[in-house]
Amino acid sequence: MRIDVKTLPVEEIIQDISESLGAPVENGSGEHTIELPEHIGEGYIRGISFDSGMGFITYNCKFYEDVKIYFALNTVHPLKFIFCSAGSAGHSFQDTEKVNDIKTYQNIIVSSSGYNGHVLYFKANEATHVSSLEIIRSVFAHRRNYDFKDLDPTLKELFQDAVSEKQFFYQGNYSIKAADIMNEINTKDFTGFLRSLYLEAKAFQMLVIQISQYEDDESGDKLPQILRQSDIEKVDYVVKRIQGDLGSNLTVEALAKEAGTNVNKLQEGFKYVYDLTVNKYMQHKKLEAAKEMLMTTEKNISEIVTSIGLNNRSYFSKIFKEKYGVNPKYFLKTRKTLDD
Repeated sequence: MRIDVKTLPVEEIIQDISESLGAPVENGSGEHTIELPEHIGEGYIRGISFDSGMGFITYNCKFYEDVKIYFALNTVHPLKFIFCSAGSAGHSFQDTEKVNDIKTYQNIIVSSSGYNGHVLYFKANEATHVSSLEIIRSVFAHRRNYDFKDLDPTLKELFQDAVSEKQFFYQGNYSIKAADIMNEINTKDFTGFLRSLYLEAKAFQMLVIQISQYEDDESGDKLPQILRQSDIEKVDYVVKRIQGDLGSNLTVEALAKEAGTNVNKLQEGFKYVYDLTVNKYMQHKKLEAAKEMLMTTEKNISEIVTSIGLNNRSYFSKIFKEKYGVNPKYFLKTRKTLDD
């Protein structure tokens, strides 16, 4: 299926898509929503634009056939920050056949040159969640942008290119914070005027994060500072590693190296997911295992201490009581009572 978009701003883009799909547009709090017809797919396409020149489009849907959306405007196209939260999509410039895949947790920043358009590709039967920040630079320029002070020179030139003289393409991995904002945007905590304000605030917040990510990626020899989905995957790896070897005293440095990350990123990931340091998480799991053994096995305290990689019984009793409020012997007495 081919969908042609030939107008701006976002609400008119949604209207063009609506006419191609033969589906009505629902309006509320400035948001324009299309529910996909049953014979075309599942889910929705939603958009909103703001007086600042920014707009936001979300494609949260599964099409039953391959879909190409052609943005072929007879004017300068918006600067686009596109990110994928689920599934995958493709992007190409209108004048080229090369398609760039956007996989889950990836983002792209694109600007076409002149009136050259864009094409978005959606695969059949793939649940996809793709969102696009659309910035009409000629309008955005009227904000008090403080001459884009301290902005990365490449991005500064890109924002100031109101007539789209240069084509630009960048691809990276977007951050956990960006993913969280996407989830927040999809909630319905507010309605009416407050919903409109909320969405505009989230759009600006997302723009700040997207710019920060670009600058983080382009920081040269410096280590990346922004937590990405790939970092969380490494946290998951380390969690499985810890749980599978509670009898060893693994160091954070060794775990980070094994997972292919650095200590700071690993610690940040554990703080984000578990609100614990790596060592605190390791201690937590060791004590959980010790409690389970005290209650369900015939092992004595010394044997349990050894089995969880500790060599100081007094220290074990101290941290056990801090966590559970009683000393380990309490659970031994409970076990003996149950056995009797």
